Amino acid sequence: MAEEQNGAAEENPADNSALNMSAVDVADWRLRTFALYDAVRRISAESPSEAHSYWRHQRDLMFATHPASALTAADKARFSGLKTADYDPIYRFHVPLTKEGAGREMSVDTGTDGVVHFVRLGTFDLPEMGQLGVWKIHGYGGGIFVPFRDATAGQPGGSYGAGRYLLDTIKGAFQGINGSGPDATFVLDFNFAYNPSCAYNEAWACPLPGPSNRLAVDIPVGELY
Repeated sequence: MAEEQNGAAEENPADNSALNMSAVDVADWRLRTFALYDAVRRISAESPSEAHSYWRHQRDLMFATHPASALTAADKARFSGLKTADYDPIYRFHVPLTKEGAGREMSVDTGTDGVVHFVRLGTFDLPEMGQLGVWKIHGYGGGIFVPFRDATAGQPGGSYGAGRYLLDTIKGAFQGINGSGPDATFVLDFNFAYNPSCAYNEAWACPLPGPSNRLAVDIPVGELY
């Protein structure tokens, strides 16, 4: 049975020309994002909080100056930094990927690009928080994609109403894995949760969390809105 989700197929600008950016700009943004998370994983081995400070600084710099930033020129002119909570170690987990839900399909009606299909790889079980579906996107290079929506979504001082991203490995957003095979555990650090680009500019199209990626608890860390 397919799980239905409303949203867009992938986090991309709907019209590069309208945003005054080129394909090279977008490619450079992604290369910088890969480099950012490489550094985050390296620094996190010694100090996750220092890695978080570095991540915040670099994200702010990219949003403020890069031509592929989701911010418009007017937004950049008054930009003073993304709203991001201070680091809290209780929101960092090491969890295995279980097989629960594996093989289920999810269909996304983009409205403009037709229906895009996802396949579920399994589930992350989070202590005292709930479960998150783990997905890959057909025709999108595979990878691991974990969006989520928590109880702070849309609340004053909370997070973006449509949800945030935790992992998107095809874009470089990956916090690490320990071990291999059935004993492997993934690093899930909600302090590095970030808003999709459509939170800052409606010209961008972004996937949104479906029912299996919604948590009933507050996650007051990461990028807020």
